[in-house]
Amino acid sequence: MLQFRASIVLKELIQTSPKRSFSNIIRHKKTLPNAYCFSAAYRDDRISKLKTVYNGRPFIQPLAGRRFLCTKTDGAIEPTEPVKKDETVQEATADKKAGILPSLEDLLFYSIAEGQERIPAHKFITALKATGLRTGDPRLKECMDMLKVTLKSTADGVMLDRHLFKKCVQSNIVLLTQAFRKKFVIPDFQTFASHIDTLYEKGRNLSGGLVADYIPQLAKFSPDLWAVSLCTVDGQRHTVGDTKVPFCLQSCVKPLKYAIAVHDHGTEYVHRFIGKEPSGLRFNKLFLDEDEKPHNPMVNAGAIVCTSLIKQRAGNAEKFDYVMNFLKKMAGNEYVGFSNATFQSERESGDRNFAIGYYLKEKKCFPDGTDMTAVLDFYFQLCSIEVTCESASVMAATLANGGFCPITGERVLSPEAVRNTLSLMHSCGMYDFSGQFAFHVGLPAKSGVAGGILLVVPNVMGIMCWSPPLDKLGNSVRGIQFCTDLVSLFNFHNYDNLRHFAKKLDPRREGGDQRQTFGPMDYESLQKELALKDTVWTKVSPTECNEDSSTTVVYRMENVRDGN
Repeated sequence: MLQFRASIVLKELIQTSPKRSFSNIIRHKKTLPNAYCFSAAYRDDRISKLKTVYNGRPFIQPLAGRRFLCTKTDGAIEPTEPVKKDETVQEATADKKAGILPSLEDLLFYSIAEGQERIPAHKFITALKATGLRTGDPRLKECMDMLKVTLKSTADGVMLDRHLFKKCVQSNIVLLTQAFRKKFVIPDFQTFASHIDTLYEKGRNLSGGLVADYIPQLAKFSPDLWAVSLCTVDGQRHTVGDTKVPFCLQSCVKPLKYAIAVHDHGTEYVHRFIGKEPSGLRFNKLFLDEDEKPHNPMVNAGAIVCTSLIKQRAGNAEKFDYVMNFLKKMAGNEYVGFSNATFQSERESGDRNFAIGYYLKEKKCFPDGTDMTAVLDFYFQLCSIEVTCESASVMAATLANGGFCPITGERVLSPEAVRNTLSLMHSCGMYDFSGQFAFHVGLPAKSGVAGGILLVVPNVMGIMCWSPPLDKLGNSVRGIQFCTDLVSLFNFHNYDNLRHFAKKLDPRREGGDQRQTFGPMDYESLQKELALKDTVWTKVSPTECNEDSSTTVVYRMENVRDGN
């Protein structure tokens, strides 16, 4: 019986990365010291190969000249001993019989094929969508392009055998493996999406509220429009309703331009001009705090000053392009447009904002040399930027993901900018309803008079709700109801206890259980990662292996079929 001893170095490696999958550890093996490098058996250095060296029992083959991480037992071959020619032949024969551990591409094919030798391409696409990923995901471009080319070369244009399938998925196999093994932040995505659909239908039945009419272009939207889109930090997407209809961000752009300002200038500089406190007043009041600064960047006065901090020495055209490029990166290059009609309408009906601008100028709230009228023009332009629910949900997910766009992997904002933005959205983002929203919903959000609510579940997802009818405080009636229902069903409230709040669902857990993490020397879990279904690892007592249990944990690998 072959016994394995895991070295202290490997133990420490796993302990320092408790949530890191074993396949990722192997994939990054180049960062390990040479003395502890695993042998390469797979393309891309993903996983080690099994070698039969003793009584048909497999073990990990060492590289020549490298320290091996197993102890020698009676009858086992010492890795440093030269292998005779006839032994090599026997070993090769045994390899052929035992076979090589299937690649990740093979495992993915087998999981979809369900025993069939070929699969239709649409079956793969359907299974992919069930994980929450889209075929248009930029991270899957190579896979989807290769799939199109490969299908054209097949006789029927539909079916894929194992080799063709591997050819299609190999460039994106890491992402696909994570998706199909339910390693994303929402493991059971279809179940979660069905709950979202139920909440959406509940919101659609609501009536009440009025479409904003103080800006003529906004008054043209139908009160029946209603949409919800979400994007997780892993790029899982779900949309329901009128999610492709463009609408203007209006006040939803305020946290985004504040994030840009902090990203460019830092917290200390930005808050020389703007406070951090809720005002307790209407969003368009002519009022400053005791330091004669706007209370926060989420009210009009603070947003106008914040606008003046972006690319201060540039013209409005350059400034506008700069912000648009930022927002497109946040949206993963999905739709971000501009409504010139709304811009003209804003400017023509913007007397209150002009009054605020002159008041700020009188109180010397702007940086030196600021052209106040040009700043107001830029302010109206930013309010008139168009998005769809789908593109705005990716923006929100970028905030949820610490400034990294989840569908491109690009860092857009600094961690400092994201943290500050979410903090102010939490305390000041919902007009005069901010305190109530923080109390009942407990998540960072920003509403706009076009009917949008940009909602962030930190480290989980971003959501955009949109419905034009507003309540008396200027928030979307359906949007507020959806957000409230969301945290009533799921434990997304910032102060929900994730371990002891049994009345709520936790979609971050698979099947209601804790998400799997890899603790020290957790070979049972590692075995599942590697799909070693024919073997199990069992812990050997220190007395049985005569090792010091304070420094070594020993496992025995046994063939399941031997016990049957």
